[in-house]
Amino acid sequence: MLAIAASGVLLYGGQAQADPTPAPVAVEVLTPRAAFTDQATMQLQLKDGHGTNVIRASDPSHIVTTKATVQPGAQIPWHTHSGPVFVTIAEGELTYVSSEGCTSRRYAAGTAFIDPGHGHVHTAYNSGTALTVFYATFLEAPAGTAPLAIPADAPADCKIPTN
Repeated sequence: MLAIAASGVLLYGGQAQADPTPAPVAVEVLTPRAAFTDQATMQLQLKDGHGTNVIRASDPSHIVTTKATVQPGAQIPWHTHSGPVFVTIAEGELTYVSSEGCTSRRYAAGTAFIDPGHGHVHTAYNSGTALTVFYATFLEAPAGTAPLAIPADAPADCKIPTN
């Protein structure tokens, strides 16, 4: 299992290191953190073959969009988010693994998914042989420069295949 400790300065905070080799996972913030000027609430029903998950956001107004580049075989460390995240796969493929039952689902270029956030612990890895690029729009993003991902422990019984 690849556990990439430096999976994105802007996701987890910290300092970037000058290195000519590409980072296993690189994250670029595309938009400034912003807030809706109108009051908003949100409720989504997510049906993914494992049942229905209702996602509620009482204040989804804090929003930011990032672009992530994941090298073949690289894994994003286990984490969660403050709120839901809308993910669009632009290139390659990404396998998303939930800590709940260690279930996984592969997403190819041209597909999208919703990460429910709110404590839902997960990881994702590039399960293909080509570069993966995805865009993530975070709702209920923390204010200021707080990390967008909250690190979490890997479930003991969940093993990620390596390439």
